[in-house]
Amino acid sequence: MTKVLVLGGAGFIGRHACLALHQAGANLVIGSRHPDQIEPRLAPELWGYERRQVRVDQLTEPKAWTSLLEDIDVVLNCVGILRQRGAQTYQRVHCDGPAALAKYAEQSNLRFIQVSALGLKPNAKSRFLSSKLLGEQAIQSTTADWILVRPSLLDGEGGYGAWWLRAVAKLPLFVVPADAKGMLAALDVGELGEALATLCLGSAEQLQLKQSREFDLGGPMALSFREHIESLRRSHTDTKALCITIPGIIARLGAHLCDLLHATPFSFGHWELLQQDNKPKINRLAELLGRPPKPVGIGELKP
Repeated sequence: MTKVLVLGGAGFIGRHACLALHQAGANLVIGSRHPDQIEPRLAPELWGYERRQVRVDQLTEPKAWTSLLEDIDVVLNCVGILRQRGAQTYQRVHCDGPAALAKYAEQSNLRFIQVSALGLKPNAKSRFLSSKLLGEQAIQSTTADWILVRPSLLDGEGGYGAWWLRAVAKLPLFVVPADAKGMLAALDVGELGEALATLCLGSAEQLQLKQSREFDLGGPMALSFREHIESLRRSHTDTKALCITIPGIIARLGAHLCDLLHATPFSFGHWELLQQDNKPKINRLAELLGRPPKPVGIGELKP
């Protein structure tokens, strides 16, 4: 039985991946910074699984991963930080830790799956985004059995950002930056969990890894940010909300203020992402699910 360690297993993405792995019959190990405190965040089905303490920001050398991974077949890294706190820096969490893990995987018979993000560009001003790209590049430079997963915007129960967007969608008015011109393809986090379980447990042939080790994932609808909010709103009411467009510079200043105060999930990185498309050029979600993905909210399906 494949033994899978999920890093960040109590987080928004991680706990859905853990549940899908449990349902698929994997031998699961849940990694967390505070493994003795995560039970309230896990589905009851997951309470009996082994837990291990993992602090990616402290594991920045390949040998540091040895004792944690010596009995593991697959490691799924769902760890990410929206904002820096102390030693938990973008460089350590998004780049140095994953790079060291990839180097360890290069030296062992270990599959390494990294959850990254869509829309990463070399010229990004946000360190949140640039560090994720550097992490991807470090992983790709190794000969490890690596897989990169880049989801679009996520929706589902238990997510900080998803909760905020659902709450905004219920208000009688909402604001949208004038430069939020990108299209996104929001997907359900439960379906992302299923896709990650498939990547953990599938063979290289089944996953067609010889063709590509990169999986860009999104839902079936291509919507603007405004349309996404309106789509979420239609899930609970037929009444329309007033949308107010604000100048991009105001949105940028607001994002910096949110970062400074660690308030709301809106960040400078998200402000950057809204200005460009955040949808897959080739969407591989249906390939991993074995069925078409379900739409998020209620909106008009677009090609």
